Amino acid sequence: MKKAAKTTGSSSRNNGSVSVMEFKDLMETNSASRELRDKRRILLIGSCLTYEHPEILEKYVEGRATLKVCLEREHFNMTCLKLASIIARVPIEEIVILTVDGSPHCIQLHFMIDEVEKITGKKLNVKHIVIYKGEDVEIDRKTVKKARYLSKFSGDLDDDTSIQC
Repeated sequence: MKKAAKTTGSSSRNNGSVSVMEFKDLMETNSASRELRDKRRILLIGSCLTYEHPEILEKYVEGRATLKVCLEREHFNMTCLKLASIIARVPIEEIVILTVDGSPHCIQLHFMIDEVEKITGKKLNVKHIVIYKGEDVEIDRKTVKKARYLSKFSGDLDDDTSIQC
C-alpha cells in the first residue's frame, strides 16, 4: 500500500473549484459519449466524494472523463454492465477508481474492474485509490483481487493482528 502524493492547497469546499456538476452520473452517461471518446481516460468515484473530499478530487480530474456512482443506490450488476458497455465501445486508456476506504458499498467499484475485464475480454489499465484519514492511498491490483476472494486470506492473519480502522 503506498500513499499517493499528498494533496496540497486550499480546500475547494469553500471556493467551489470542483463542483458536483463536473461529475456526470455514470448511469446517465452515454456509453460512447463524446467526452469518453475524446479523453479516453476515466475517473470513476463514489458520489459522496464530491462534497466529502473535493480537495483530493482536484488532483485527479484533469484530462479525465469524470463519472460518479453510488452503490448504495445502484446495483452492482447494472453498474458493472454500464462500465463494460463503455469499455466495449470506447478504447479507454486508463481508469482511476477513487473511493473512501472502508465503505462496503464503494469497495464494489474496485471489485467491478475484474468483472468488467472478464465480460469484455480486455485487460484494463487501472489505478485503485482510496481515501483514508483524509489522504489518498493507491492500492495495488493484487490487493484488490485478494480482498474480493476472502479465502485467499486463510492463514495470512494471526490472532494478534489488528487492522486499524
